[in-house]
Amino acid sequence: MVEHRSASRKLFIAFNYTFLAVMSLACLLPLLNVLSVSFSSAAAIEAGRVTLWPVDFTARAYTFVAEKKEFLTSIGISGKRVLLGVLINMTLTILTAYPLSKDVVQLKFRTGYAWVFVFTMLFSGGLIPTYMVIRQLGMLDSIWALVLPGAVPIFNVVLMLNFFRNLPKELSESAFIDGAGHWQTLWRIIVPLSMPSIATVSLFTIVGHWNEWFGGLIYMNDPIHYPLASYLQTIVVRLDMTQINDPTMLRFLSELNDRAIRAAQIFLGMLPVLCVYPFLQRFFMSGIVLGSVKE
Repeated sequence: MVEHRSASRKLFIAFNYTFLAVMSLACLLPLLNVLSVSFSSAAAIEAGRVTLWPVDFTARAYTFVAEKKEFLTSIGISGKRVLLGVLINMTLTILTAYPLSKDVVQLKFRTGYAWVFVFTMLFSGGLIPTYMVIRQLGMLDSIWALVLPGAVPIFNVVLMLNFFRNLPKELSESAFIDGAGHWQTLWRIIVPLSMPSIATVSLFTIVGHWNEWFGGLIYMNDPIHYPLASYLQTIVVRLDMTQINDPTMLRFLSELNDRAIRAAQIFLGMLPVLCVYPFLQRFFMSGIVLGSVKE
């Protein structure tokens, strides 16, 4: 069947494509500029000759960042943090959102529980009390200080419980009739149908753990325990030339530019997220409960 589009419809579609193209370029061009700066020479950067293509191509900025053992160690710590953080966050988010998605008949005092979680989202104990708790629990300089304080992200819980509430109740009721309990219903029916929402929240969690740097500065006394974001914030961004006594390293650094180093660390910091995103993109476009309920 051939679709006949009116002139206003064609104009609307053309406007949408133009707007999306402009927005895509607005997001892509700054990234290309950052990548070009990271591969350009110091002289070209200082002269302002770098736009969207590297000038006097060099990888010295990446060599300086990547050759340090602290950099490789921080990547391992960040990877461990993402794995543990996503596992803990998503498990607790699902286990918290499922009962809160029920009505007051199925879960007494549901409204009170929900307000308790909302209160913790709006108000916190503060930085100093949190640090004192972490210290008393003996978690300083450990990976647990980075993943446990935010183990239950309330905003993600709210997103997930609203998604669970929009699922057809007939699915859970049919499972209960067949003899399934809440645990089986959650993991065999609710979770498989909620994969688009879980993938989206997981992506938020991955990005949050990978880019979070303040916790490493607060809870890690030794820089060797810094995650990648904290390492880049302190070692690379705040480069102190006066503490370097090696003549070879000084000559090497004289050929670098601060903008090139910052551009290299920015690109390295976002590269893992760019690699993960395409694998989760398909869940955003898939149907949620298409074909689940038959009349």
